[in-house]
Amino acid sequence: MPTSPLMEPWLRGVAANSSAPSEVLLRLLDTTASTAWTALCEQRELPADVVDAVTAHPRREIRRALARNRHVAPTQRGRLVDDADARVRGSLAGGPRPRFGRVEALPDDVLETLLTAQDAPGADPILSAAEIGEELGFSGQIPSSFRRRMAGHTNPGLRARSARMWTGLSPAQREALLADPDPAVRDAARDHSRSLDPAAMEADLPDPDCHHRRVLLTNYAVSRTVVDACLAEDRNLWGLAHNPYTPADAVLRLARHRDPRIRERIASRADLDPSTLAELSRDTNETVRMRARIQALPRTWEQRDAIDRVAQRSAEDVGPVAEMFLEPDTSWYSTCARSEHPLLRRVAATCPGLPEALVDLLADDPDTDVRHLLAYNHPLAPAKTVLDAFIATPRQRPYLLTLAQLPRTGLEDFLGHEDPEVRALAAADTTLQQPPVHLLTDPDARVRLAAAGNPLLPAELVSTLLQDPDTAEGAAANPSLSAERLHELLDLCGLPAADAP
Repeated sequence: MPTSPLMEPWLRGVAANSSAPSEVLLRLLDTTASTAWTALCEQRELPADVVDAVTAHPRREIRRALARNRHVAPTQRGRLVDDADARVRGSLAGGPRPRFGRVEALPDDVLETLLTAQDAPGADPILSAAEIGEELGFSGQIPSSFRRRMAGHTNPGLRARSARMWTGLSPAQREALLADPDPAVRDAARDHSRSLDPAAMEADLPDPDCHHRRVLLTNYAVSRTVVDACLAEDRNLWGLAHNPYTPADAVLRLARHRDPRIRERIASRADLDPSTLAELSRDTNETVRMRARIQALPRTWEQRDAIDRVAQRSAEDVGPVAEMFLEPDTSWYSTCARSEHPLLRRVAATCPGLPEALVDLLADDPDTDVRHLLAYNHPLAPAKTVLDAFIATPRQRPYLLTLAQLPRTGLEDFLGHEDPEVRALAAADTTLQQPPVHLLTDPDARVRLAAAGNPLLPAELVSTLLQDPDTAEGAAANPSLSAERLHELLDLCGLPAADAP
């Protein structure tokens, strides 16, 4: 059967069509429609029967696309945890695409399976079970609650893995892991306990000034010998200034170092004595003074880290903050929301658990970055706040487009906006006073695509647009098209009939 030269845009458009019924979408799983698999399986919501067909599909590309679909519930994506292909499991572990700061967690049983899997004989050499576990660890799909429970989990593989978080475990948890009945758990605990053993850290410290050396000096317990050597050589001092285990006398010396970056690190510490904090609050450097004054004692290291994630960065650079990093409790963030200092209010805006009254307060904040961070991070952020962030921060638009709070209607005033991505958002508005016909010839393809997909367009015009390469994909995605018309397009593309095996 001959196919249309418009086959590829039609297939992609039908795959994205929000009104396409299951029987239309199922036809797109044929190998003839491979050009539409990403749009179908990775970039849209799917009916349950289509999810069933995708998870059982013989083609790895289709199953991998579903594993990365942020529109499909984690319980549905998690069905691929036992997939025969390691690359499918790897895509599930890697999480939804595009990769943003916050994603929904996978179910506990899926996490346990991925984190404790072992390679079978003859396994795919391209991706090992250990590599899949590492990918999962950085994906944001493991909630903090699960991480905290791992140390006492019935599965010894998870208890062994919890030893990697040694510095974050309580003394009781560390003792329990060191005395665990499973030898592999005890071995993992002894290995990671070295991070709090200054002598062991000194023995492990590599000589060259490499990345691993900087990691150890920044995070692990340091010996007197190592501290004295760094001070004498005047090297790696930023790491010592950051390190929670740096001795008090070295902290005092670093508080008076000539480099303001080192003094700023000291000013952020949670273990400062009041006199040193007072001295730094009078520092000649504005950044050092600010960091010393921004938060009174007592402090916690987790609070320092939360401020670090926002300090000296724009909201657009920070973006949505992963749940795994939100360690301080909500009450501290609530206190920050009422602060006179905009930096602390920016920190508060990254917390998705803030009560609604504080969300309303921050939504009217005079600081632009506070409002934008609120838009990225809080599910109750007002629609206007989210729309303002969309317009002002282009690099965060792919993420903002995934949020239900982003307005899709009432956008008439933005049809002539200078930014084509803003015009495209407005062109898809189904409440416009007039169909966006003038945008069908917009110089930007994204605007033309959105305008052609607007169901306000007359049916005869949509038919015409289907024959134009510039608008065919958008017109095929137009939800005004009937199921019969969508089937006709797939017939013209040479796809097997809906009732074919």
